[in-house]
Amino acid sequence: MHRNDSLDATTAAPAGDLQGGPRALSRQDYKTLSLAALGGALEFYDFIIFVFIATTIGALFFPPDMPDWLRLFQTFGIFAAGYVVRPLGGMVMAHFGDLLGRKKMFNLSILLMAVPTLLIGLLPTYASAGLAAPLLLLLLRVLQGAAVGGEVPGAWVFVAEHVPARHIGYACGTLTAGLTLGILLGSLMATAINSVFTPEQVAGFGWRIPFLLGGMFGLGAMYLRRWLHETPVFTELQQRKALAAELPLKAVLREHRRAVALSMLLTWMLSAAIVVVILMTPALLQKIYGYDARSALAANTLATLCLAVGCVTAGVLADRLGARRVLFGGALLLALCTYAFYTTLQTQRELLLPLYAVLGFSVGVVGVVPSVMVRAFPAPVRFSGLSFSYNLAYAIFGGLTPIMVTLMLKHQPLAPAWYVIALCGLGMVTALCMRGRRAAA
Repeated sequence: MHRNDSLDATTAAPAGDLQGGPRALSRQDYKTLSLAALGGALEFYDFIIFVFIATTIGALFFPPDMPDWLRLFQTFGIFAAGYVVRPLGGMVMAHFGDLLGRKKMFNLSILLMAVPTLLIGLLPTYASAGLAAPLLLLLLRVLQGAAVGGEVPGAWVFVAEHVPARHIGYACGTLTAGLTLGILLGSLMATAINSVFTPEQVAGFGWRIPFLLGGMFGLGAMYLRRWLHETPVFTELQQRKALAAELPLKAVLREHRRAVALSMLLTWMLSAAIVVVILMTPALLQKIYGYDARSALAANTLATLCLAVGCVTAGVLADRLGARRVLFGGALLLALCTYAFYTTLQTQRELLLPLYAVLGFSVGVVGVVPSVMVRAFPAPVRFSGLSFSYNLAYAIFGGLTPIMVTLMLKHQPLAPAWYVIALCGLGMVTALCMRGRRAAA
């Protein structure tokens, strides 16, 4: 028996706008999921590799006499700029995705990501270009942010509209796992660079390699997506001439405000978990706990792999038990693991690997979030509704999180833990406020 208590009754999408029926996943479904997840991993690698080389980038793109905390603050500020522009890129791509097709925008986002990634690998540093260096870096991060703004929500909509409704949790969890594998690729690449090259070589030329390879990864992902087909849901909308009759975002803001609020609250929790636990922690382990770069990145690699497993697990459980229950229990588990991780490392540094692995798996609760958001909006405006809610929330909360946590660290060494725990509490409250889809009937 499969329950669909994954969203607030007031935001439930009308029955029939997702693929129903009792059929199992077909070979074509698995092919679509595999190609979408692999392509997403390659593109997300391009967007995320920046954070794993943040310490080196900070040293190369800002004045050498700048205090360490200010250099790290400004480096994460440039990283955050990629999130700030995500709503604009996401809204433009989602608009055309709801009117022209999911696949076209799904392919376009790859090209818009690959070119800036290549250019970052070719940038001059502060020593040779002065203030122009960080400004050019900022510009390219903005372009990357616009591209990923359409990629992530577009990917969730794409896979959800390909599979039977009772497997949406698994599909979205698998796609989210694919995106996290992009983070894993970044972590592996940064670990390899720091293992093969000396610190001097990394600062000299080694830091450029991940970005140059990332551009080629992007071209590979664009080629792979040639084999994907338009979603059956969008094709049916075209045939029935049931596409949005007005600006899709206008309809979202007028008729689906509760769905927007639900999606933004869940995205806030998702952003806190990913940005702090996975993206910021390698740098924090080096700055606060004194781990070397190789040890910190190796532990992060293991944690990210466990996160991918956790996303799929959470998606499967959401299909079987309901997203509400999985979201509440997963958020509670994440809060407990976060507290244990940051407090235990203060006295037992040798437990880094097992603690980070368990914490990474617990972050997998975020794999439930996209299935809730997909169901929250009807098909004609689904891409626009999900993209607007997710990208706006991620721009505000995901973009500001590194800055906020860095500033809090000046006064509270456990600032990363308390921030994540607070957002887990928000996720638990949101889960309690959700109602079953049957209640809307």
